[in-house]
Amino acid sequence: MTRPMTKEGFNKLKEELERLKKIERPKNIQDIAEARAHGDLSENAEYSAAKERQSFIAGRMQELEYKIATAEVIDSSSFTSDKVVFGATVSLLDLFKGENKKYKIVGEDEVDLKNGRISLASPVGKALIGSKVGDIVTIKAPAGDREYEIQGISFEE
Repeated sequence: MTRPMTKEGFNKLKEELERLKKIERPKNIQDIAEARAHGDLSENAEYSAAKERQSFIAGRMQELEYKIATAEVIDSSSFTSDKVVFGATVSLLDLFKGENKKYKIVGEDEVDLKNGRISLASPVGKALIGSKVGDIVTIKAPAGDREYEIQGISFEE
């Protein structure tokens, strides 16, 4: 199974993996060695914490390696489309509140709601895909259905 991902999202995963390999893991190995030097391991909280951190780092590295291996990097900066597709930045008008919103459709590992990055698989992402400028889309939300008019579609990295 491949995972759609922007170039930016892919690079962030690679950077995190490199940081874990080159900085976090060596520091953790040093922490374990220092804690081990303190003697009795059965009652050594520093040793237990360092071993727990080691397990977390190993698990996160494995997860990142899998995500990188299965990523389908999509460079949307060269796209031109009159429809909303993966990688598009969509300008919306909330017809109920009269507020403008802007969302970029990204992969699940890149979601950042504060910065307007929503998942392709989210209810909003699903509702927007395939729509054109001027279309009214209905998004089902817990607080009730919301209608948005698509004001613009752009592709910026």
